[in-house]
Amino acid sequence: MSKYIFVTGGVVSSVGKGISVASIGRILKSRSISVSVQKLDPYLNVDPGTMSPYQHGEVFVTQDGAETDLDLGHYERFIDVDLTSASNVTSGQIYSAVIAGERRGDYLGGTIQVIPHVTNEIKRRIREVSQLSGAEVIIVEVGGTVGDIEGLPFLEAIRQMRNEEGRDNVLYVHVTYLPHIATTNELKTKPTQHSVNELRRIGIQPDIILCRSDDEIPQHLKEKISLFCDVDKEAVIPLVTAETIYEVPLMLEETGLSNLIINRLRLVAKDVDLSEWREMVAKLKAPKEPVNIALVGKYVELQDAYYSVREALCHAGLHHDRQINMLWVQSEDLQSNSNINLLKSAQGIVVPGGFGYRGIEGMIIAASYARQNNIPYLGLCLGMQVMVIEFGRYAFNSKEVNSTEFDPNTPYPVIDLLPEQHDVTDMGGTMRLGIYPCHLVPMTKAARAYGETIVFERHRHRFEVNNQFREQLEQKGLIPSGLSPDNRLIEIAEIKDHPWMVACQFHPEFKSRPNRPHPLFADFVGAAKETLVEGTQVTLPLA
Repeated sequence: MSKYIFVTGGVVSSVGKGISVASIGRILKSRSISVSVQKLDPYLNVDPGTMSPYQHGEVFVTQDGAETDLDLGHYERFIDVDLTSASNVTSGQIYSAVIAGERRGDYLGGTIQVIPHVTNEIKRRIREVSQLSGAEVIIVEVGGTVGDIEGLPFLEAIRQMRNEEGRDNVLYVHVTYLPHIATTNELKTKPTQHSVNELRRIGIQPDIILCRSDDEIPQHLKEKISLFCDVDKEAVIPLVTAETIYEVPLMLEETGLSNLIINRLRLVAKDVDLSEWREMVAKLKAPKEPVNIALVGKYVELQDAYYSVREALCHAGLHHDRQINMLWVQSEDLQSNSNINLLKSAQGIVVPGGFGYRGIEGMIIAASYARQNNIPYLGLCLGMQVMVIEFGRYAFNSKEVNSTEFDPNTPYPVIDLLPEQHDVTDMGGTMRLGIYPCHLVPMTKAARAYGETIVFERHRHRFEVNNQFREQLEQKGLIPSGLSPDNRLIEIAEIKDHPWMVACQFHPEFKSRPNRPHPLFADFVGAAKETLVEGTQVTLPLA
């Protein structure tokens, strides 16, 4: 039978629950305890798939094609597990299931209420993770902040879980924030006290409080929190802002958190082994030669929209002992010729995923700049479509080459919907989603990067390279280097006679890990670090 750790957040949003959950998972796994994770999101959307990145950051895609919260990316990267759709539950899913059950007559004419019907469905979804994973410990993050009205059914459900599962099988962790008052130069615990009081009013007494702060937390404040929140002194754990998020598991382990959890839940565990993780963090923090990577996107004002891309580049930089210096370029800014200087210092260019026409011409300019100046280019999903459009304009000598997503009347629709997608009208969950096989073409850059003949990657898109133009594009120098098993779909494409211009229709960033960078990202950064651009200095031999 699985045991459960429920993690809530207080005082402010974005307090660091996701990283805390991922870090707890990491330290438990380092003690040979099997772990699975779930995120409960109180918003009424069925999933974040149709939400603006400005609202919610990136959409993380699981192996089975679920469009989920970006926190699942933290979980996968830290714990090194492949999660499924069961690991992200929203209020939209819960209420849809309950109402559908009512329409079918599942409740035998009863009055449908938040308690017990909605809370029972929440508990069913939580226990489903245990049944599917068989993990010893299920860590469940409750999204939002304690006190939010939409989160109340979730808090009520996890309150009931302790009675139903047994007190030795459920642990409550509350992540809170200690604000610093500049005028008096002190940290304040009152917001934490109020947050815990709100939890206790609901019926949840935290077992552990993680105290987020930008400053060191003195002992007397930990004792004060222990006293006013009725938590053991050793269970008030400081979580000071780290130099890198990957340091957080080490910080938590130093406080004795894993022993505390193991004792409270009566788990059987081995001695902690974080040696590989510790070595990785030390290497990450060490000074390294920088490599400039320009990320040209339409949502760069909110960098969380490209969280997994940024982390995958970081992993690849670590592999090559390089510090990734990110240049965040708003693609709309490139649409003025005078702004091409934004790319002058880039040793590599990444064009990531996205939807809609805004900023597309700027991305095409970035792809053109990379092709004409021999700058390594990595296109991800939309970035591959952009590369094909730009190359098509060169190949057909026409600025009318486009995707039917952006210009339905283009005479050169090098990117188009699959025939079976033309009649689809719903926006949510109707794309090519999840993991698909990709056969690599021998002697291509993609094949050399992977070192394999077949790979499985995660997709999230509707549009594909149009096969009507495939032969003409190939004749001009477009190389399909990754294909679907039936050869119908181009999954990876690259440009002939270019040092490194590779793009893929899938999202490789979702499979990158800090100790195991994705092959395409690793090969891309390897090419970028060898690229000399304006302002780059090269060390010359003395003799």
